[in-house]
Amino acid sequence: MRVICIGAHPDDCEIEFGGTAAKLASRGDAVKFVSVTNGEAGHHLYPGPRLGAIRQGEADDAARRLGIAATEVLQNPDGQLVPSIEARNEVVRQIRAWEADVVITHRVWDYHPDHRYTGQLVQDSAYLVMVPFVCPETPALRRNPAFLHLEDPFQSPVPFKADIAVNIDDVWPLKLDALDAHRSQVYEWLPYLDGDQVPTDAAARRAWLDATWSREPSVGSRAALGRRYGTEDAARVRHAEAFEISEYGRKLSAHELDDLFPR
Repeated sequence: MRVICIGAHPDDCEIEFGGTAAKLASRGDAVKFVSVTNGEAGHHLYPGPRLGAIRQGEADDAARRLGIAATEVLQNPDGQLVPSIEARNEVVRQIRAWEADVVITHRVWDYHPDHRYTGQLVQDSAYLVMVPFVCPETPALRRNPAFLHLEDPFQSPVPFKADIAVNIDDVWPLKLDALDAHRSQVYEWLPYLDGDQVPTDAAARRAWLDATWSREPSVGSRAALGRRYGTEDAARVRHAEAFEISEYGRKLSAHELDDLFPR
């Protein structure tokens, strides 16, 4: 299976999909991460081009740690993304070139405009990836991928619906490794925004990373885990990633959906 996760920034796929991506890669599936923006606005000290180079290196390192096949950072300016035809065509080409069976991205309800517009661009591509005379330089797909959304906590106007959830307890250390690769974000920029103090000792920093990024599965995710693993096993899961089926793209039966995702 060929899976492409399209996030707005170089760490978005790792944050919401890193554990599942590691399990897919281990299963033998080809996984690619795409960042639609260059990430150059996400820091309080480094100027744009310097930060862009740092974040490209971090994305490459995270991909190696997860064992996924590829990662790519597009050069749309961070914080300035709009759902333009040019950007949409870029997304269409990415999905086609990867010959994706599954496409995963943000929902269009989100606090960050880059997240919202990335979701919009992917949503707008869901039909066009099969239209031959749109971006004719990249052959159109003959079979529409399944499109799914990453989990988010936003309630208005429509809350996230967990159609399926993946237990990632067994690969949680790998996900932490991928987050650790994004040093400019998890140890610098995000703590700066939140007023957090990050330990300098390596062992203490790892423990801080684990505690900071560990999140109790949401009520909806816990219910999806129960449907998939059984209530008793689901109750023991500490770390999970959940996904919502998009109304666009290939329609999935419950059996097909279960087969797409690793256990």
